[in-house]
Amino acid sequence: MIRRRKNRRKLNAEINVVPYIDVMMVLLVIFMITAPMLTQGVDVELPKVGAEPVDNRDQEPLIVSVTASGEYFIDVGGDPKQAVSLDDVGSRVSKILNTNPQKLVLVRGDKSVNYERVVELMVVLRQSGAPSVGLVTE
Repeated sequence: MIRRRKNRRKLNAEINVVPYIDVMMVLLVIFMITAPMLTQGVDVELPKVGAEPVDNRDQEPLIVSVTASGEYFIDVGGDPKQAVSLDDVGSRVSKILNTNPQKLVLVRGDKSVNYERVVELMVVLRQSGAPSVGLVTE
C-alpha cells in the first residue's frame, strides 16, 4: 500500500499590507501634485483693517445694517429708519453693550455695498466693545 503523507498546511491569518502601502503612496503623490492645480482664485486687493476673530454666545443680537449707498442703521435704541454715521454707530453700540457686555452684534450688509465699508463697520463694532461680530446672510 501506498502511504500518503498528510501534508497539512498551516493557515496563514496574516494580511500582507505591503501592496496597500504602495497604492497609498502612489495616491498620495498624485494628490500632492494635482491639489495645487485645482485651487482657483481671483486676485483681489483686500482692505487693510485690523480685526480679531469673534465667537457666538448671545441669543438676542443687535443688528447693524449697511445699505447699498453706505448708510448705517441700528435696529435697537432709536428709529431703525434713521441713518446714522459710523461714529454714532460706535457710541450707540458701546452704550448698549455697557448694559449687556456679552451681546452678539450682527452686520447686515447689502450685497452691492463696498466690502471695505462692511469691514470698517465691523472694526468699529469691535472697538466699541462687542465681544462677537457676525455677518447675516440669506
